[in-house]
Amino acid sequence: MAHKKPHLEHKICLVCLRPFAWRKKWAKDWDHVKYCSERCRRHKADLKE
Repeated sequence: MAHKKPHLEHKICLVCLRPFAWRKKWAKDWDHVKYCSERCRRHKADLKE
């Protein structure tokens, strides 16, 4: 049986504007998470141009 996780919090990535869900690895720092992936975090400079 597959587990569905509809109760997880979601945010919108500041780079790609896609929604992403809470992950266990972000548990301690969820308030400061802004990007859905390492790739988006590296390309955050593209927003300033």
